[in-house]
Amino acid sequence: MSLLIPGTNSIKDTSYDVANSLRFNGGSSDDLVRTPSSSGNNNKNTISVWLKRSRVDEEDFIIYGLTSSANRCKITFKSDNKLQINTIVSSSNNLVYETNRLFRDVGSWYHIVIAFDSTLGTAGDRVRLYINGTEETSFATETHMGQNTSNFLSTSGTPVYIGSQASGNYFDGYMAEFVFIDGQQLDATSFGEFNSDSPTIWQPKDVSGLTFGTNGFHLDFENASSLGADVSGNSNNFTVNNLTSIDQSIDTCTNNFATVNALQAWYPTSTDPVLTEGNLKIRTGKGSSSSAGYFYYVSTIGFNTGKWYFEVKPTESTGNLLIGIVGKQPTTNAKFAEQADGYMYGKNGNKRNNNVQSSYGATYDSNDIIGVAVDLDNNKIYFSKNGTFQDSGDPTSGSTGTGSAYNVGTPSEGFYFTCVASTDYAEQSTFEFNYGSAPFSISSGNADDNGFGSFEYDVPAGYLAICTKNLGESG
Repeated sequence: MSLLIPGTNSIKDTSYDVANSLRFNGGSSDDLVRTPSSSGNNNKNTISVWLKRSRVDEEDFIIYGLTSSANRCKITFKSDNKLQINTIVSSSNNLVYETNRLFRDVGSWYHIVIAFDSTLGTAGDRVRLYINGTEETSFATETHMGQNTSNFLSTSGTPVYIGSQASGNYFDGYMAEFVFIDGQQLDATSFGEFNSDSPTIWQPKDVSGLTFGTNGFHLDFENASSLGADVSGNSNNFTVNNLTSIDQSIDTCTNNFATVNALQAWYPTSTDPVLTEGNLKIRTGKGSSSSAGYFYYVSTIGFNTGKWYFEVKPTESTGNLLIGIVGKQPTTNAKFAEQADGYMYGKNGNKRNNNVQSSYGATYDSNDIIGVAVDLDNNKIYFSKNGTFQDSGDPTSGSTGTGSAYNVGTPSEGFYFTCVASTDYAEQSTFEFNYGSAPFSISSGNADDNGFGSFEYDVPAGYLAICTKNLGESG
């Protein structure tokens, strides 16, 4: 079997495929904004969005409607990782729903639907929240929306922001299929459905047949040159701030790709690591290089059978880098070099396992791209530098393992995860990961045999990108 961090969309096939998401980088002040030229229905409307968080313990805004500081609506992940829906009318809280549920999963997609109808007589019906197809009924704070009050999301001259609080609290992660329905309170079944073969898995469905209303929109992020384009037919397009075509991703709610696991890492506090670009870029040793140290990062998705491929691009390097796989999650003082089930290719050209290293291939440095081909059908691993597999290794050679094929043992915790690490206390490094949806420009665009992913170098025959569509194929 293969392992996916628990969450939605871990099946191979869905009835409706989402092609693209938009990757927001909180540190780059990324957001989308639109100011309606005419008013729609501020009492009755529905928001639907699929998203994958990249960071936790910080406030991340999903959508924000701002008439003035006295009249506004915000939907946000709070710094305690609860989801909050809040409208302020005349400087007073009109609506506050704050979940008991915590949203701390950085490896899976959430579907969030928030449906408003302040005209209803029953206060508890005026706002409905659905998470992954199920209505949320347990709240830490539950202040009902006043009858016939506005949420300021469809007002002429009032800007609506996606991914920020106008100039702060920027969202960090991925969004897909962002839909706003103006004039209707809809439930989650208008936007998704449970899979008929796996009835616990919630998946998106085609929303093109919905009536969107005056200020309604559907952002599918499929046009790389116009990422704020509304495809609902209304042409309610958004202005794009600090987002470019490289931020268009194929990591979506119907094909979830691996990223670096922000919640599973080991490093001394002096390292001060920074994860950006949807957890596909890590910079360690923020500040002076002398403040840095050992580090050890793994992926959100693991595997124990099949053949897998990924690429890593160091873009800043001052110490002893290691790239490969490991069969143990990081724990306190879990220095990678001491791991018996870690198999790595070092910057110095050596291969390394269980704190023992031996000659393997060429040295590498900043802007080289290291390819990693993991064959768990034959228990071997191969490394390439800029498209050339080292020591005449051939990933397609099967059990014979040509060249210095690295023999892989049994992972101590049942699964292997991709890993980058350092064994140098003076290390300052930046890594960019490509599991198939790179945070850097790809000049060639090589997919795997199933047509998934976009890699700089040719993917060996039989090897697959680490994503849920392939887990369904090979797991």
